Parts: sequence; C-alpha cells; structure tokens
Amino acid sequence: MQRIPMTASGFHRLEAELKHLKSVERPEVIRAISEAREHGDLSENAEYHAAKEKQGWIETRVMELEDKLARAEVIDVSKLTGSTVKFGATVVLADEDTDEKMTYQIVGADESDIKGGLLSITAPLARALMGKSAGDSVEVAAPGGAKGYEIVSVSFK
Repeated sequence: MQRIPMTASGFHRLEAELKHLKSVERPEVIRAISEAREHGDLSENAEYHAAKEKQGWIETRVMELEDKLARAEVIDVSKLTGSTVKFGATVVLADEDTDEKMTYQIVGADESDIKGGLLSITAPLARALMGKSAGDSVEVAAPGGAKGYEIVSVSFK
C-alpha cells in the first residue's frame, strides 16, 4: 500500500469534503431519486437519470476520499527544518528571464493549488526543486519551452 504524503491542512480539507458528501450530498441525491421515481416512467425521466448519475459520482468520490485518507501520511511541516527543498518547504523562486519572484509551498498532489501558492510534489517544477538549496538554479521543461528559475530562499513554516 503506497502512502500519500500530505500536510495536516490538506488532510483536514479531504476529511471535510468526505463529511460533506456523506452528510449533505448523499441524502440530497437520495431524496431527488425518490421524488423522480414518483413521477412515473423512469425510461424517459431526465430528473431520475441526472440524480442517478450524480449519485454514482458521489459514491465514487466517497470511495476515492476514504482510500486517500486511509493511505495518508500526514507530515507536520512545522517540525521540519533544513536548507534544502523537500516536502513541505516554502520556496521563493525568481524567474531567470523576468526576475519575477514567486512563492510556492511543496504539498501533496491532492492539495495543490498553483494560484494559492501550493505546488504539487508530483509537478515537474517541484521534482526539479527537490534537494536543491538557496542560490541553486533549476531548468524545467514547460509547454512554451524550457524555463529557468533561481531559488531565492527555502523555509519551513
């Protein structure tokens, strides 16, 4: 069984989503299916088919979340230290072409949000940064061609 690394906040977000699906979404879709059945002929009942499709999505997502939570390896970032990039690190990068600075925290795949500064550990940029220190340069293959970044700082918050 492969462990899934994630931060505590990422773990709590997945738990909250699972709880919402089980306590709100699932009962709502069951009510919708019941109401649609009362309308008669199910073969031509669009509401019934839509509710059944939503129910299938909810049940699939519930199973997926339960699996991920069972395999989660919660890493307490506040206890990490060091000067090299690893899971949980907050990295300030400078684009070597534009000198534009950006800040990312390396997090688990399920909690990534690039606009929010959360970079998935499986992303090409994060993989290129692993093990590097402040002052190092990395080059990443991007859709528009290779991009170069310099690591300005590495911290653990």
